[in-house]
Amino acid sequence: MVQSGFWKNVITVLLGATGAQALPLLVAPFLTRMCTPEDIGAFSVWLGTVTVASIAATLRIDTVMVIDRDPHQQRLCFGVVTYTTTVLALGLTLLGVLARLLDLPVVRDMSWYQLLGIGLGTWLTASAQTTLAYATAHNLFRQAATAKVLKAWTIAIGQVALLYVGLCHIALLTGQLIGLAAGLWWARRILKPPTSRIRLMLDAEQRHYLVRHQAFWRYSLPSSLINTLVGQLPLFMIGLHHGAAAAGLFALTQRVLSAPVALVAASVQEVFKRQAAQEFQSLGHCRTVYRSTLRGLALLALLPGLTLLLFAPDLFSWTFGARWEPAGDMARIMAPLCFLNFVATPLSYVFFIAGKQKMELGWQVALFAMTVAAFGAPLALHQSVLAYAIGRCLLYLVYLAMSWRCAQDQGGRRAGTALLRPQAAPGKIGR
Repeated sequence: MVQSGFWKNVITVLLGATGAQALPLLVAPFLTRMCTPEDIGAFSVWLGTVTVASIAATLRIDTVMVIDRDPHQQRLCFGVVTYTTTVLALGLTLLGVLARLLDLPVVRDMSWYQLLGIGLGTWLTASAQTTLAYATAHNLFRQAATAKVLKAWTIAIGQVALLYVGLCHIALLTGQLIGLAAGLWWARRILKPPTSRIRLMLDAEQRHYLVRHQAFWRYSLPSSLINTLVGQLPLFMIGLHHGAAAAGLFALTQRVLSAPVALVAASVQEVFKRQAAQEFQSLGHCRTVYRSTLRGLALLALLPGLTLLLFAPDLFSWTFGARWEPAGDMARIMAPLCFLNFVATPLSYVFFIAGKQKMELGWQVALFAMTVAAFGAPLALHQSVLAYAIGRCLLYLVYLAMSWRCAQDQGGRRAGTALLRPQAAPGKIGR
């Protein structure tokens, strides 16, 4: 039976997520009237780059903290992530400068400010991800929610204020960086996670930690990178083939469609991680919490999905302005995808718990190939979006079947605790 505290914790995280997302959603109509689709498209491409880079920065070993809550091991985790995040942030900054000096096409449309901001945005985002993973491991959902609210509100208020005073070209990016810094500062203050000095090299114990958990950066990292890149790839490819204005329209569509996932599904996932890990370690499976979570997510996703399917163009035109109605047409096409994404995303952590990272990686590769095919084909914008939505919906059905299989009995308690054993063979964890 699912512990009674599961949905109580979900509500706690949900309230924080609602606070974190409410103001950004409320100010979105102001942003769309103060910014052109080109402005939002350019910012969205920058933010997508930072999002992908921040996943690489953590090597995905931040997720180990949810499973292994030993204080010393968590201190090692923070030390490794601090090192890798800093190295990658500096490397991205230097590469951006070099690419601009060589006038490479990939950065030709980006300003110096955007290029120099990629490294800082990556460092702040990856550091926040690791800190919030620590909060999940210690059941500190209320404190984490407070940090998320502060970050989101600072971003929204900062962006609107800078736009109001006329700093249109830097407002969105600067507001994002200020909010990220504020959220990280507050999270570290109230959560008090382990601290780690930045070293020139990892020490022997930190290197051993990386070897011990190599399944995460060998399989989970490529899988997460592909998953995150797939989320941003349509935006990148639309910008490349159809221009910044089309990218801006799709970016708004993504923002609206991701709101239910950010508000509810991500909150469910934060609690599902801990509950499923505990059930798996004690019983060798997490069928009970999986079924309960799946049913709840399907019910919660039904209303947003139907609303988008029936009324998206009119809602977009009324809320964001007439010039954004084409984004509503795309939202209608992607409504079934929104439903399946909402249901499948929180359950993805079962692959980590069961040690089936390699299985998920194969699925992510298939998703990446499908996305490239859909947006690389010589089709009109809406035809590409339709092909992408159909292909991804079919793949999500496969994904749900795979995750349910991983939630089954994996050989009793021994499988559920495999991730905690130093001697577990790389790539064979939890099998």
